[in-house]
Amino acid sequence: MSASGHAAPAFLRLAAHPLRWRLLTELAGSDLRVRELATLTGEPPNLVSYHLRLLRDGGLVAATRSSFDGRDSYYHLDLDRCAEGLAGVGAALHPALRPGSGTPPPPARRPRRLAVLFVCTGNSGRSPIAEALLRRHTAGHVEVSSAGSRPGPRLHPGGVRVLRDRYGIDVSDQRPRHLDTLSGRRFDYVITLCDRAREVCPEFPQHPRRIHWSIPDPASAGDSEQAGHRAFTRTAADIDNRIRHLLPVLEQGGSRHDRKPRVRQRPLPG
Repeated sequence: MSASGHAAPAFLRLAAHPLRWRLLTELAGSDLRVRELATLTGEPPNLVSYHLRLLRDGGLVAATRSSFDGRDSYYHLDLDRCAEGLAGVGAALHPALRPGSGTPPPPARRPRRLAVLFVCTGNSGRSPIAEALLRRHTAGHVEVSSAGSRPGPRLHPGGVRVLRDRYGIDVSDQRPRHLDTLSGRRFDYVITLCDRAREVCPEFPQHPRRIHWSIPDPASAGDSEQAGHRAFTRTAADIDNRIRHLLPVLEQGGSRHDRKPRVRQRPLPG
């Protein structure tokens, strides 16, 4: 066999570097900025940026411009691409390691009843979509809520429509709620879905795990009904995919310890 036949798969070459593996593991839990990744890894920002560029070139990581500070970007890990890469590594090493080969894994443990809160600014689009989709996926085994830092008067009709037409979920009677109405509530996970909400999201009792999903506001896609519908369809698909990857974490009970760098947050009243 030629020397090239023994070359390690591209995913392995990318992920095997200690710093790149650390970046992947941090991004597996939350979307983060370069300075936060530099703090977590103890490496200079320029070195972190260099390795993030390699991960982006390899298709494992994507970047989105922050809607809170346009000079900044959030990095997001493509877990589906990672799964494909890991499967390819196993298959390259031995046929028995191909997906579906060997002894099937034990059945997943049934999740205990956790409490999850989704937060965005208006609680009219992204967070109600996430609330509805997680509730559907977990069939009542997880207590799911959503709220906003500046809630609007009603849910955005684009979000209501996409949930009804594509997922068979009716939220037409739901109304946005303010974060302050959840004062004193205990949550296991608090997941922010917009960059502005992340900056102002308050602390909650018993230090729930904090996760950030940097998802653009579909309501800002344009004034036409067609453009708005496309934007809400993409957003719902993105959220549904992220929730699919969140489910195994919830099944394991997760960790209440938040290792991510904290931002300045206001306390809940009361």
